Amino acid sequence: MCPGELTDGDRARYQWQLGVSGFGEEGQARLKAASVLVSRVGGLGSPVAYELAAAGIGRLVLAHAGNLRADDLNRQLLMTDDWIGKPRVQCAARRIRELNPDLEVVAIDANISDANAAELVGEVDLVVDCAPLFEERYAMNEAAFAKGIPIVECAMYDLDLTITSQQQGRTRSLRELVPQPPVHWKREFPVFGAVSGTVGCLGAMEAIKILAGFGEPLWNRMLMMDLRTMSTRLVTLPTP
Repeated sequence: MCPGELTDGDRARYQWQLGVSGFGEEGQARLKAASVLVSRVGGLGSPVAYELAAAGIGRLVLAHAGNLRADDLNRQLLMTDDWIGKPRVQCAARRIRELNPDLEVVAIDANISDANAAELVGEVDLVVDCAPLFEERYAMNEAAFAKGIPIVECAMYDLDLTITSQQQGRTRSLRELVPQPPVHWKREFPVFGAVSGTVGCLGAMEAIKILAGFGEPLWNRMLMMDLRTMSTRLVTLPTP
């Protein structure tokens, strides 16, 4: 069987999405053949990874260092209370395999850095950036641009969220748009799980569109939402 070729089991599992306009069996086959890196599987990355697994991405690489803490549980929806004190990425991988045992899941107990970004990004077809720190985000974005791999940039703070998609030759990079980390940006910030979950689901859908080749991805556009007022803006970004 060729990579991405659908089985009868695939058609049964994904039959509800096969009817989406512009997607169909060809789009599903592309998802099955695809590999995606999700950087951090916390409040943002948990719904990204879970929705991609549900949609049938063939291979998921999950990168997140550290053990689960009690204060992670208000938003990190792939985590469970009985896993406190253990490596969170292993809990995420376990939950995804329970949802969809047909996928290949690679769990890496490390955060993205200048030291490992090129290697990890080079193994996949697309990256979803769910990291909270700009040092990680810059390293991952630069590695993706160097290899021409699309990257979906997701971010949130308090009740605000943003999402855009970037790729070398098609858009500007993260550092071109944000040369320095915002002064208010810190490791710990105010967050509801419903906010990070909202942008996480949007990020998963953006990745699905890019990989399957349908719809209109957010190239050179940024979707901005304020969930305090439920207001939405679609901002045009500078082009290369």
